[in-house]
Amino acid sequence: MPDNSDQRLIDNPRRGKISKFRVVWLILIPLASIAFQVNIPLFFRHLGYLELPLLVTVYFSLMQRNPVGGTLIGAVIGLLQDALANQPLGIFGMVKTLVGYFAASISIKIDVDNTTIRAGLSFFFFFFHQFFTWILVRALLGQAVDFDITQTLLFGLLNALVAVPLFLILDKLRERG
Repeated sequence: MPDNSDQRLIDNPRRGKISKFRVVWLILIPLASIAFQVNIPLFFRHLGYLELPLLVTVYFSLMQRNPVGGTLIGAVIGLLQDALANQPLGIFGMVKTLVGYFAASISIKIDVDNTTIRAGLSFFFFFFHQFFTWILVRALLGQAVDFDITQTLLFGLLNALVAVPLFLILDKLRERG
């Protein structure tokens, strides 16, 4: 009997295929998402729940399908967000590094081109991101911040809903190969 222990959870002819993007998109999309995150809530407070740099990190890490590449994507986006936001340098860098690593690792085993899986992963990684940000702020900065699980779950759902059309738009930017 063959050993299926290394079989992927969802078979797909494109499995394991790394998506390629033009360098200009790899630079402009994260910068635009960070600019959105930093500036738009100043004018539209109710859009402050959107974590576009996180969604971009998740997307590019999923499409990278390489834990080292996902780690680098997360680190760069997180550190850029730290540098442009008015907060201590390194918190988002560390958390998004973890998100990039785990997203890329998951993409090795499952079909991440499925819209439902993408929404579920976006929800999970939003919760993961918020939880580890809370831990790091408490542990490293010694700040007593609250973790409202109900609000985090609601905002996670809203970010997952935004991720679906965002990921479809980003899919159109992939190079055909």
